[in-house]
Amino acid sequence: MHYLIGDLQGCCDALERLLAEIAFSPSRDHLTVLGDIVNRGPSSLATVKRLQALGSSAEALLGNHDLHLLAVAYGIRPQHAGDTLGDILDDPQRDRWIDWMRQRPLALMQAGWLCVHAGVAPTWDAAQALALAGEVEQMLQGSDPAGFLRTMYGNEPRRWHDDLAGADRLRFIVNVLTRVRFCTADGALDLKTKDGADAAPPGHVPWFDVPGRATAGVPIAFGHWSTLGFVERADLLCLDTGCVWGGTLTAMRVDGGRRELHRVACTQAAVPG
Repeated sequence: MHYLIGDLQGCCDALERLLAEIAFSPSRDHLTVLGDIVNRGPSSLATVKRLQALGSSAEALLGNHDLHLLAVAYGIRPQHAGDTLGDILDDPQRDRWIDWMRQRPLALMQAGWLCVHAGVAPTWDAAQALALAGEVEQMLQGSDPAGFLRTMYGNEPRRWHDDLAGADRLRFIVNVLTRVRFCTADGALDLKTKDGADAAPPGHVPWFDVPGRATAGVPIAFGHWSTLGFVERADLLCLDTGCVWGGTLTAMRVDGGRRELHRVACTQAAVPG
């Protein structure tokens, strides 16, 4: 059985209870976490350890909070007031955990679903999304991840062009796969609005509602958008149900053409900040 799971953000207790809820067996089952493995919840290190211990029976995508951990670890960005990354950064085996994190993918096809943390650019088909994710993964897994992380932050360029190159190309890929919520009909990103779908800036719609989206009809699962909440359509799943903000942690079984929803309440509150 294959389960997709929404944003964990360091809520290891909720993960344990969800695994018990679905009677998860590493020898039989597989799970995919849709990014934001760490941060804001109280147990970032325990969450990483738990997923790593599951070995090949679990996969986890990189989300924006996971990339923030890497940027802090390499001295590119400071910690924020609400960060809960200290248990990883101060651990004697921090290099092991950081190396595991930078080996995570940004997009995967799992059980027939294109899995990303945030979204897909309207002009990308599934194959292009996976290939572009691979370009960023190659940089993170290469010999100079710090060099890439130094150029990763910023909101420009706002639109995709196939001839984008260098830092602009990689930054756009990261922004779509780990940060996007809204964009215009011609694919210009809005990376500031964090509210629900009814708060779209003028001229913008949720990325998955752009008319003529190249991935229309491709099953896509994502997280990242707790203010949107649970969304289930024939070809779309949003599984970020705000666990770290007092909501629930959600898993959806997706193998064999079936769906089976599981939720557990989160008893661990986010650190203020």
